[in-house]
Amino acid sequence: MSDFRNGSTFEDTYFTISHTSEGLFKDRGSKFYYFAFPVSNEEEIKEHLTELRKKYFDARHHCFAWMLGIDGNHFRANDDGEPNHSAGDPILGQIRSSNLTDILIVVVRYFGGIKLGISGLIHAYKTSAALAIEENEIIEKYVTSSVQLVFPYVALNEVMKLIKSHNLKILTQEMAMDCQMHIEFRKGIEQLVIHALQEIEGLEFKVI
Repeated sequence: MSDFRNGSTFEDTYFTISHTSEGLFKDRGSKFYYFAFPVSNEEEIKEHLTELRKKYFDARHHCFAWMLGIDGNHFRANDDGEPNHSAGDPILGQIRSSNLTDILIVVVRYFGGIKLGISGLIHAYKTSAALAIEENEIIEKYVTSSVQLVFPYVALNEVMKLIKSHNLKILTQEMAMDCQMHIEFRKGIEQLVIHALQEIEGLEFKVI
């Protein structure tokens, strides 16, 4: 699968945000508190939503959208009482137009006494979501694979040479007569790494 941000050939590349961002957008008396969170699973999403509902318990609406995974097919948009498609979809639209994933955006609305109408709501939620992204930092990340290694100490030099040449990350290691190591690397070079490991005499490995 190619990167859906710019059509590159790196099948393990995706874009997300680096940290939590928040702010306030006002329109005709209504206040829209916006939040963007980097997330990796639905449990994290539920935790953020629960925390915001507790903190802003008196708000009329907690509208949100999220996207997970690099295929763009795992997402949800919620209007939370606003007219259908006037809140969640505009938020989701900003996530998609920025080609982001592993992200949750929540917009908490306090009604200001003046009805904004459908078009006004769409504009407010779209703007709030755009600001949440704009005030954050977009970063490039990679889908990773990891391998558990077991090898004799005499093979250590070959293993370390492989790690250095392909910029692999050592997660854990235990050095003895039989060494154990857990390494991580970009999904895109998995077959290359596996082939290289197969060439090291006495080494056993398991893809995790």
